[in-house]
Amino acid sequence: MLAKALVGLVALIHLYIVYLEMVLWDTPRGHKAFGLQPDFAKASRVLAANQGLYNGFLVAGLLWGLGEAGRAVQVFFLVCVAIAGLFGAATVSRKILLIQTLPAAAALLALWLGW
Repeated sequence: MLAKALVGLVALIHLYIVYLEMVLWDTPRGHKAFGLQPDFAKASRVLAANQGLYNGFLVAGLLWGLGEAGRAVQVFFLVCVAIAGLFGAATVSRKILLIQTLPAAAALLALWLGW
């Protein structure tokens, strides 16, 4: 049960990231969340929306895994999230380890332990 709750939490985190990237990117809240300057945010708005769409696919996969698709699908999408988090931490900000990679790793551990 804990594993499903953690998978759901990872999905919710990414749903919020989708909202930040696709809707709030070029707003003061988006600027603060991603450390953006307004000019850059405006110029990169379409790229951020595209990135948000990809995060939406992660959300869809995690939710699919919580349904009939099951554990293997959950593991696949959690590994995708963790790898994306590692890449983001290496290239953008170490903060991504806490926001993205750590929750995914915790969910993977819970799945592995059968919690």
